[in-house]
Order: sequence, then structure tokens, then C-alpha cells
Amino acid sequence: MTLEPDELKQISATTVAHYNYSAEDFRAGTRDHDVSQNIEALLRHIQGQPPFQILDFGCGPGRDLKTFTALGHVATGLDGAERFAEMARADSGCEVWQQDFLNLDLPDGRFDGIFANAVLFHVPGQELPRVLRQLHATLKPGGVLFSSNPRGENQEGWNGNRYGAYHDLEHWRQLLTQAGFVELEHYYRPAGLPREQQPWLASVWRKD
Repeated sequence: MTLEPDELKQISATTVAHYNYSAEDFRAGTRDHDVSQNIEALLRHIQGQPPFQILDFGCGPGRDLKTFTALGHVATGLDGAERFAEMARADSGCEVWQQDFLNLDLPDGRFDGIFANAVLFHVPGQELPRVLRQLHATLKPGGVLFSSNPRGENQEGWNGNRYGAYHDLEHWRQLLTQAGFVELEHYYRPAGLPREQQPWLASVWRKD
């Protein structure tokens, strides 16, 4: 399946519109989500002396920006939804960029780490190699990418008004390796449950 440019624009516009419309409910529903396991997985693999420059890719309303800042790091947010960007700036005091994931404008070699929590699955599969290369380029040498996505069997399509692509571990490894990353670790969430009750695949990667 090849998505044409107008189809890609529709995917971005419709998915972003969903999050703009539901921004308040999303913030209320995710405010207390515990992603400390994921934050720790990113930070423990970053080399060098803190504070670290962190890009919260798909920062949403800014919950994790506040956590990174409280830990003493310099966090920058990025989100496609205007309402999320506004919320994140107001709630965290951090710099937040509003950018379409399919039309990124990222500085080269800026960040020690990228926190892409529950976001990259919104990138259509045919565009993901390019987006991953852009994330690779915005990391410093040896920088670290954390990603968590709902896992699947390499299918993609609409779920209501949100578009998603759902990868298994083997395919995800192939994509990240081709983009120039080396795997550091992976795990499934929520922790402590049988695999069939762990819908999230988390993985950590170093820029090669």
C-alpha cells in the first residue's frame, strides 16, 4: 500500500484534529500515568555528565517535560497538536515546538536523548524510515532514542479518528537498524503481567 501526498496530509490533519478536540480529556486521563520505567530507561543509557538536552517527541500536554525538568535536565517538547503545544508550554515552562511529524524541522546534533513515548506509531509505515533518520540526525553522537508503541503484527490503518501503525519487535528492529541505531534494550509494558496483557513494546537505541 502506497499513500499519496494528499492521503498523508489527511492522516496528519485528522489525527491532530482528534487530539486538539480531546486535549482536555486526554490531559485528565493521562495525568497520573506512571512512565517512570520509560524515563529511567532513557536516562540510564545516556553517556556523559548531566544536565542532558532531552527532546520529548510527542510531548502531549507536557507531563513528562515537567518530570525531566524536575530531574535537572533541559527538556524541549514537540507536538503536532496546537492545543497540546499550548498546554505543554503553560504547564512546564519549557520550549515547545509545534510541528507536523511528517514535516519536521529539527536541528542537527542538538539532543542527548529523545523520549518518544506512545507517539511514533502515528507515523505511517512508508514515512517512518525518513522520520527515524531525522531523529537520528538531531541526536548528538552516541545519543539515545527511547520509544514505546502499541505492538501489533505490522498492520496499519484508522482507529476511529487516529491513524496508527503497529509493529512487532522483529520489524521494529529492522526499521531502527536501517536508520542507524543500535539496540540497547527492549521490554514490554505494563511490567509484571503475562505477555498477552502487555500491549506496549518499549525499546532503547543508541545513535551509531
